[in-house]
Amino acid sequence: MTPQQLRASLRYGLALVWLSLLVASSSAQTTELKRSERAASPSRQSDSAIEPSASIRIGPGDLLELKVFGAPELGSTVRVSGEGEITVALIGSVKIAELTPEQAQTEIEQRFRDGGYLRDPHVSVLVKEFASQGISVLGEVTHPGVYPLLGRPHLLDAIAAAGGTTARAGKTVVITHRSSSGAPQKIFLSRDAEQASTQDIELRPGDTVVVSRAGIVYVSGDVHTPGGFAMDQNENLTVLQAIALAQGLNPTASLGSARIIRRQAGTLKEIPVALKEIMEAKSPDLELQDADVLFVPNSASKSAARKSLESIVQVATGLAMYRR
Repeated sequence: MTPQQLRASLRYGLALVWLSLLVASSSAQTTELKRSERAASPSRQSDSAIEPSASIRIGPGDLLELKVFGAPELGSTVRVSGEGEITVALIGSVKIAELTPEQAQTEIEQRFRDGGYLRDPHVSVLVKEFASQGISVLGEVTHPGVYPLLGRPHLLDAIAAAGGTTARAGKTVVITHRSSSGAPQKIFLSRDAEQASTQDIELRPGDTVVVSRAGIVYVSGDVHTPGGFAMDQNENLTVLQAIALAQGLNPTASLGSARIIRRQAGTLKEIPVALKEIMEAKSPDLELQDADVLFVPNSASKSAARKSLESIVQVATGLAMYRR
């Protein structure tokens, strides 16, 4: 091999070594970048996971369980006072109202360090009972009460926690925000799934949810099933619809003597109902209001016309049962 060929061979070998080193370096950088991305990903997921609890803040009346790792004798179960303070062994009173459990842990740990009681304290604060963060669910729900809904609860979560609505529930829900001085918020619930999802608003700790009562219409007299009937989320209920809920008229019913008894301004008002014309579609169907009594007398009864309005209302409301 000539000297020129030897020099060319050496240059080629050095080029191959340099190229292999460059590829190895690039691969190492790519691997390190993937590792750093994987390391950062759990951190982001962790931040997202604890984000809902960040809105939970300790308040007066809450029951806390304190644990100090390495010093179990310093742990205790305490209730937050009306001033928002708790008493911790060695360090005394600590104001933790409006702090999150994580912030309360940091505050107590700092007090232990500042007082020289513990060199590297680790404190755990667990909220066993939320007295101030609960949401009050009242009105026409199965189990009215205060429910400690953690995280970021929504309206339907609160109603579900109270056992759902009763058969007499209306479609209006009034929400009062404790942290707001404005007027209460009204929500009109819908049976449509898509609309219900848009009405499922987020609640805040201390809110009060009141589910309204649906209107009740009473049907009395010569009908198959006299009783009180919930308006079943409907804004309006007509005379024919009320008779249908009462399973129709008896053959002896007096169509010409039917009437609506309505209380207005503390007095009872009598409204004649042309029931025969309504059933023959010769007259418009009348709309009923909440607490109306539709009375259809018996045509064979001579005393039907002489019954007082008050006695009719008392019989209708006293013997009636709520029906769907």
